[in-house]
Amino acid sequence: MPEGPEIRRAADRLAEAVAGEPITRAMFAFPELKRFEADLVGRRIESITPRGKALLIRFDHGWTMYSHNQLYGVWRIVAPGEQPQATTRSLRVAFETARGAIRLYSASDVSMWRSDEVESHPFLQGLGPDVLDPALDAAAVATRLQSPAFRGRALASLLLDQGFLAGMGNYLRAEVLFAAGLRPERRPKTLDAAATARLAQALLDIPRHSYRTRGIAPADRMREDYLTDTSDAFRFQVFGREGQPCPACGTRIERINSGSRRLYLCPACQS
Repeated sequence: MPEGPEIRRAADRLAEAVAGEPITRAMFAFPELKRFEADLVGRRIESITPRGKALLIRFDHGWTMYSHNQLYGVWRIVAPGEQPQATTRSLRVAFETARGAIRLYSASDVSMWRSDEVESHPFLQGLGPDVLDPALDAAAVATRLQSPAFRGRALASLLLDQGFLAGMGNYLRAEVLFAAGLRPERRPKTLDAAATARLAQALLDIPRHSYRTRGIAPADRMREDYLTDTSDAFRFQVFGREGQPCPACGTRIERINSGSRRLYLCPACQS
């Protein structure tokens, strides 16, 4: 599943392709959404905004489309009028303008909401602050870590909980824990002020650094559309590097299973 940086980069690309232009064609595969197709023609997309791992597409007539890719959903950007390529994926949503077209395949969690009511969506109501929100600072994250709702949780599970911080995911979890020098079984309540501050800062710095790059450097078992071979690509320090030397101390990176997800760490640097 894509993590916060990949979702936000995708939102940026989608907005660049179609935002601000009149919609010339709208298509929904879901019968309950068909009634919106005609109303969207001539309207403009005002913004495409990630919320954790969901996307909100806001239109200029007071409606917003909510979508969540879950495991299999994927957005594609194509030229106006381009015929869909042969694929085993099912086309779920399409918006076309004179400048470009965007298509959502395979996703099943799509709905339309009045823009002033979309925050009542159950998924959005359960989200914590977004790690890529520039208004979120390390002091607020540190306070959240030590709050009664979260301070007793093992970091391995807490850092994947979208109710704690939205946009975190599996590779970010490993990289944040390595940057903070903490093992995944630690709990916020066992951390002193310095360790809490270090973890809070890493929870902001690592996702934001990943977002600022154009993608992830080639890595094992990562989706091709997340990768780039540019010099400024985001490079894993521990994730996917089992048996390789730690970049800080040279100790071999270990892999463990945590909640059915793979997790990587340096046994020497993380305590």
